[in-house]
Amino acid sequence: MENQPPVMKTGTSTIGITFNGGVVVGADHRATMGHFIANKSVQKLFKIGDNLALTTAGLVGHAQSLSRTLAAEVSLVQMSRQQPMTVKGAATRTANILSGRPHWVQLLIVGDDAEGGHVYSIDSAGGSIPDSYCATGSGSPYMYGVLEDGFSEGMSRTDALKLAARSLYASGQRDAASGNGMDLAVITAKEGYVALTQSEVDKLLA
Repeated sequence: MENQPPVMKTGTSTIGITFNGGVVVGADHRATMGHFIANKSVQKLFKIGDNLALTTAGLVGHAQSLSRTLAAEVSLVQMSRQQPMTVKGAATRTANILSGRPHWVQLLIVGDDAEGGHVYSIDSAGGSIPDSYCATGSGSPYMYGVLEDGFSEGMSRTDALKLAARSLYASGQRDAASGNGMDLAVITAKEGYVALTQSEVDKLLA
C-alpha cells in the first residue's frame, strides 16, 4: 500500500468563556500536516448565527463542511420560528449531525440567549457537555493552566477577554500545533456577535 500524504489538520487551541452578560470565544490560526506547518491563517472560529459561534479542532475539510451546514441549519430555524436559535438547541443539532456521521473534529458551540451565555463542548461522536468555560485541541492543557487560575463565575467582559487572550497566547508558546495569532469575539444579547480587530487583540496582550 502506498503511503498516504499527511492530512491537513488544525492541531489547534480554541476557547469559550462565559462572563456576566455573555460569552467570549476564540481560536488560533495554525494548521499542520504532521510536523509541518501547512498554513498560518486558517479560520477556526465561525459565526453561525447572530448569537452563536462555532470553533473547530481537527480535520480542516470536516470543520469547514460543518460550519457551512450549521450556519444553514441555524438560519432555517430562525426563519421558521422568527426568533434566534438557543445555544442548547444549536449544540443538540450539532451533536445529532455528528452522531449520525462522525467527523474527525472537536467543537465548541458558544453563544448567548434568553438564559444567558453558554459554552458546549461537542466530541467527534456527538457527545455534548455544557460548561462555564472550555478549551479544546492540542493546546488545551496549556490553556487550562491559565483558565483554572484566572476564571471566576460572573467575571466582567474585559476580564474574560484578557483571560481568553492570555490562554491562547500561552498555548501558542508551548504547543507546536497552535499559534500564528488568534481570532477573538464577544457574543451578548444586546450586540450579538462582535469580532475583535487585530489592534484590539494586540491591546489585550500588551
